[in-house]
Formats: sequence, structure tokens, C-alpha cells
Amino acid sequence: MTVGFHPSVALGGTALRTMVRRIGTLAATGSLMLGLTMLAPDAALAQAAAGLTSGIGMANPKTDPNSKMLVTADQLVYDYKNDTVSAVGNVQVYYDGQSVEAKRITLFRKTNKLRAEGDVRLKEKDGKIVTADNMELSQDLKEGFLNSLRLDTPDKTHFAATRADRAEGNITVFQNGIYTACEPCKDKPEKPPLWQVKAAKIIHNEDEKMIYYQDATLEFFGLPFAYFPYFSSPDPTVKRKTGFLFPEFYSGSMVGYGASVPFFWNIAPDRDVTLDPMFYNKQGVLMKGEWRQRLENGSYSIRAAGINQLDKDAFINNGVQPGYRDNRGMVESHGQFAINQNWTFGWDGTVVSDRTFLRDYGLVSSDVTERVSQAYLTGQGDRSYFDLRGMYFLGLSLTDDQTRLPVVGTLDYTYVFGKPVWGGEAGINVNFTTLQRDNADFIGMSSTTANGGNIGIPAGSCALSNPNPTQCLLRGAPGDYTRLSAELYWKRTLVDSAGQMWTPFAQVRVDVAQADISTLPTNYTSGTLIPGQNPLQSGNESLIRAMPAVGLDYKYPFIAVESWGTQTLTPRAQVVLRPNETSIGKFPNEDAQSLVFDDTNLFSVDKYSGYDRVEGGGRLNVGVSYTASIRGAGTISALVGQSYHLFGLNSFAEGDMANTGLQSGLDTDVSDYVARFSYSPTDKLEFISRFRFAEDNGSLQRLELEGRTQIDKWSISAIYGRYAPQPLLGYYDNREGIFTTVGYKLNENWSLNGAVRYNIVQSEFDYTMAGISYADDCFTLALNYISDYAANGTGGSPNNTLLLRIGLRTLGETSIKGSIGSSTTSN
Repeated sequence: MTVGFHPSVALGGTALRTMVRRIGTLAATGSLMLGLTMLAPDAALAQAAAGLTSGIGMANPKTDPNSKMLVTADQLVYDYKNDTVSAVGNVQVYYDGQSVEAKRITLFRKTNKLRAEGDVRLKEKDGKIVTADNMELSQDLKEGFLNSLRLDTPDKTHFAATRADRAEGNITVFQNGIYTACEPCKDKPEKPPLWQVKAAKIIHNEDEKMIYYQDATLEFFGLPFAYFPYFSSPDPTVKRKTGFLFPEFYSGSMVGYGASVPFFWNIAPDRDVTLDPMFYNKQGVLMKGEWRQRLENGSYSIRAAGINQLDKDAFINNGVQPGYRDNRGMVESHGQFAINQNWTFGWDGTVVSDRTFLRDYGLVSSDVTERVSQAYLTGQGDRSYFDLRGMYFLGLSLTDDQTRLPVVGTLDYTYVFGKPVWGGEAGINVNFTTLQRDNADFIGMSSTTANGGNIGIPAGSCALSNPNPTQCLLRGAPGDYTRLSAELYWKRTLVDSAGQMWTPFAQVRVDVAQADISTLPTNYTSGTLIPGQNPLQSGNESLIRAMPAVGLDYKYPFIAVESWGTQTLTPRAQVVLRPNETSIGKFPNEDAQSLVFDDTNLFSVDKYSGYDRVEGGGRLNVGVSYTASIRGAGTISALVGQSYHLFGLNSFAEGDMANTGLQSGLDTDVSDYVARFSYSPTDKLEFISRFRFAEDNGSLQRLELEGRTQIDKWSISAIYGRYAPQPLLGYYDNREGIFTTVGYKLNENWSLNGAVRYNIVQSEFDYTMAGISYADDCFTLALNYISDYAANGTGGSPNNTLLLRIGLRTLGETSIKGSIGSSTTSN
């Protein structure tokens, strides 16, 4: 039988009552035939079925009042005496995407209650599933209870309880409740989840969207781990909620043990505040806070921290350290906003009381040695790029001298013309740089350190009062320096009938600068010079430099297809014609000090890394490359080449204030040989090697060997470097070392990782890292140990850090961080 009614028809309405009375003549109990199907029998039952899942205390999607309800059951029983209607046997109720299944559903008209009994299963339209032995709800769904309840939500959170009571229409109390965000084991669903919270009562307040736990125990693998008389958390549907976060812990030799319980204030959907006072047993209370706000076109944040130290004497260790002061603190801010689809502006700013505050109190990771405060404006077009920014560098190491770090402003603009020019590509590059530095940054050319190099600390005769140009390099010029560079270029590639590739090119660059160099020590400016050295001079000077260049790049690839694969041999020659570089040593070299001659810049028209130097003189670059793709055996790639100075002044034989170019392998008429060889048998295994051999005797000047692979559960990378002495650049001894990282996936969830850097010359490790991590759908754990010498300056004590981070999905994350055996800083 199928009967259809609109949900607004009340139970006991004329049509339904007439139907029941007629059927009632069939049996004294009012039993109906098997296989009864009804469409929307009455509004009360529809309302109850549509809202049954509200009884478990989770937010429900709105129902459609015009939807019809389908009820199937073996029997419909009407009890006139008790005024009840029951659907009995394989009862299934479908309403607006929701369903209820039970052995029996009974509506008590006198008390306006609905009872579902026997393997009750409710499925909401949003995917929530509730199972229970039985449940009883008032018709308005404000009161009721469920026995032997289990709730599974679409976001994979799970509740269980011996009984759940619903009161006041918005509060559900789970008696002897269990909550977890972990999925049950597929093979053994009865096995305890990785973590769960057991509580005498779990109270869910729908209006507040909060869950309160009373007399609660956090269990891991079914074993008690921590007891909480009371705690609370937002319900799983909430992404942001005002309240306390998980505690965090920190320890350091100079600050002591610290603990905090952050408080998160969700002011509005677009803004929030986190207050995080950290209590230290040695130094007192470190007040911390962060404001975040998202606007229509971007977001920004402001973070601040401050402390009145109780024991500043703790920072007297091998001399007075920056932390030896009563009050310490910081303010930082970050922001980024989109002006439109092409333009973005933003900032990063940090102001601190002293350079070691952030690391002493664990506000930055131990390997961070500087902070860059900057404001920027960037634009990206189809054929153009614009970047304008101002930068302030804050040194965080004990060895940093802030007066030797510059304040920098830069503008970079690149544009490629849309239409071909003489059949080729043409464009412009513009760079504007201005910087200011209080004191000169000298380093020693012959002073060595524990790790075989120099990190920029004046040593011996390189003190600011008495530097010697034969022993000292000027890494940073004191005073003010402003330069504008503009370059116009053109190039076109022609391929002839034989497959030869001819690329003529032309470019012209003009540099205009104003250098106001503060007074440098007389011993430096007028001391005895080594050949090719051009030390910077004090004074105010306007500078201009122009460098036109024309040339031809020629390549002739030979391709052979064999049964075993494909190989390509490509001879290449590039000739560049241009006048001599002028004003060498007059332009302070701030951005072009990094010069490594290898395969990557063999065919660069200008091999300098920045605009403060420009390559001049005629040059011929030649080389040959080879690639082979072998079926089933991977890819081989090789290159060997050399550069020849043809005429004019060799720029690389003329050093500047930092001696850039000298001992680079390019400072003779015939350069050193450079080579590269790589082999990749699979996409998960690769070997790369780079070489530089002296032109006169073939001695190895530079060697880099690199390999990386992913094999089954292993992920391994290693790089080995060996570099000959370059005393004119500050490296008086051989430098040789190896850096290796290793990762091993123990199983689907557990993994190990580690890294080590070994200084072969000094026979010591100067960086080590070891860690273990776990991650699954509900729990994350990471434990890392780091020992780093570089953080405190080469030759200083290592910075040893231990970091433990634990995360429980939907509940929160906590961390424990501490320094171990570090005598130079507390972090």
C-alpha cells in the first residue's frame, strides 16, 4: 500500500484517521499488512525524523519544509488505548536527504515524544552517522536521550557514550563519553585508536559551539597519558574559536624553564588576537601577543614581546653579552596586499632591543642568523616585471656588528618588447640601488678560522683603525652609495639549412652613480698594493660608465639516433667584442662580489653576478656539450669549456675593494678549464659533478660532487666540495667538506631524517641534525635535535637545540623547545 500526504497534515487528520480506522477493522491491534509504504504520513513524524540527529548535539543542515517523507516498514500499529502510532519491522524513514533506520519507531501523542528502538541508525544529509540501541526525543527535539550511542561525522571525528541526554534544545551530555579524531583500525576496529579522550561527561553546547570535558583522561593506544579535571575545545565544525590553546614549553641555560598557555581571541571572522605570556623561572614573565587581520585584498599581522629580566647577570659569560640589560623586547609586522591582478605591495618589519633577544627566548629557529625588514612593491605583466623594495638587515649572531650592515633600497625592472625588433627579441633591464653603511666592513685575507675560512670578523691588521690592503678586504664600503643602471639588449637566433644555430646579439649598458665614501684609514688607501688591486678611495665622487657589446653565439648540434638511444654532440663558440671596463675600484662593489666560474656562466655575456662590476674587453668562450638518452639506462650529460681573453683590459685581472675576479680562474688570458658531468639512470637517481682545473698545470681548483636518490623508503642527498686556497679573497687554506641529508620512511606513518656537515680540513662536524616524525590523519609528532656552530659565529660554541612538537587534530598543537649545553647563547 502506498499513501501520500503533504508534511503539513497532522497525525489524526481526517484522511489519515479514516485510513487507520478502516484498517483497524482487520485486527483488534490495528495491525497493517506487510510491506507498508507511506509518503509523508504526518508533520510530527516528519519533523522528528528530520531532526533526529540534533539529539547528538552536532549542528545540522537546514531541511526543506516542502520535502516529502518516505516511510517503509513491515507493519504500522495504531494503539487507540495509549494513543500511539508505531512503525514496526525494518523501519526506514527518508526525508530531505536524511534517513533513519530502526526495528521500531513509535510516536507518543500524549507526551509528544518519539522513540526509536533496536539498532537505530541515523544518517544526516551532510554525512553524519549516529548509531544507538535506542533513543527518545520530544516532538520539538529539545529533550531526549540516546543509549549506547556512537557518532561518526564527515570530517572523521567520532563520539561514543553509554548514554546521551539532550536538554534545553541546545545542550547534549554524553555520559561516560569518548572522543577521537582518529579512524578505527581497518583490520581490528575494536582496537583502541591512537589517541582518544575519555571523560565522565562530554557536554556539547550548540549555541556556543563548544565541547566541555569533565574528569577527562587522554589516552594513547588505550593507555592513560594525562589527566585533566576539566578542559574544553571547539566542536569539530568550528575552525576558529575564542579560548585557550595547548600549552608550550621552552628551556634555555640563561632564561631557565618556561611555560605558557596561549589565549586565542576570535574577535571577528577577519581578525584575531593571540596572547601568549611565557613564565620563566629565571627571568620572569615574557609577554607575547600577536594581532592578525585579513582585509578584502590582503592581510597583515603584528607581533610583540617584552620582558623585564630578573637576572640579567645570566648573560655575563665570556664577556658581557647583548642580553645584559633589564628590559628586552621586539615588535615585528608582516603584510601583503594585492592592488590588482598585477600589482602587490607588502612589508616585513622587525625591531628588537638587542640582536640576540629573538634567539635567547626561542622566538626564531636556531639556524636563523639575520632578519630582513623590508617594504616592497611588485608588478608582473605578460612581458614585464617590476620590483621596488627597501631593506634593513638585522644581524642576530654575537659576532654581528650592526654598524657594518647596510640599509638598502633597490628597484628592478625588466621589459621585453612585444613585437620583434629586426626579427629578434629586444628588451630593457633597469636596476637602481642605494645603500648606506655606518662603518667599513673589513675582513682579513690571511686570517683563518676553525672551519678553514673567514666569516667577516676583523682580525689582526684588519681592525678598523689600521687595515692593510695587502692583508684586508673591504666587503662593505662606509658612507652612501647610489647607482642607476640601464641596459638595452637585442638578440636573434637563425638556423641555416645545415642545422647550424647563429645568434647575433648586441647590448649597451650605462651606469650612473654617486659615491660618498666616508674616510677610510690612510694605511688602507695608500698602502702597498698587490698586482691588480684597486682599493676604494674615500671622498664624494660622481661616476658614469658605459659598456656597449656586440657578439655572436654559434652552436652546431649533431644528433645521432641509434638502436640503443639518442645522442647529441654540440660544439659551441661565443665571441664578445666590447671596450675596456672603466672606473674599476671607484664604483663600490656591493652586489657583484660572488663570482664562481663554472659551467653555469661559461657562456654568460657578463659573468659578474651584479651591476657594480661590468665585464670589459674582447672574449671568446668555447665549449662542447654532450647528451645521451639511453633506452633503459637513463641520461648522460657532459660539458667542457674554456674562456679566452682576446684584447683590451681583462676585467677579472683587475680587483676592486673586495678583489673580485682575482684568483677566479678568469684572471689570465687563457682561463681555467671548467667541466660538468651528470648521469641520471632514473628519475629518482642523479649524480652531478663540476670541476675547474688550472690552465697551466691541470691542478684541481674546484670540485663539487652531488648525488641524490629516492630508493624505496630511502631519500638521500650528498654534496662534497673541495676548493683550492684563494688568499686574495680571504681563503688562505684548502676548504673541503661534505654535507649529507638522509630520510628513511619506516612505514606509512613513521619517518627518520638527519643531516650532517663535516669539515674535512678541520676533522670535525660543524652541523648535525637528527629527527623522527610521525603523521597520520589525526596525530602528528616531530622530534628534532640540531647542533650548529654557524649560529654563534665560526669558532664559537655550538648552538644545540631540541624541539618536540605534538599535534592532535581538532584539539590543538603543543611544542617543547630547549637549548642543550650551549654556552654562548641560551637558545
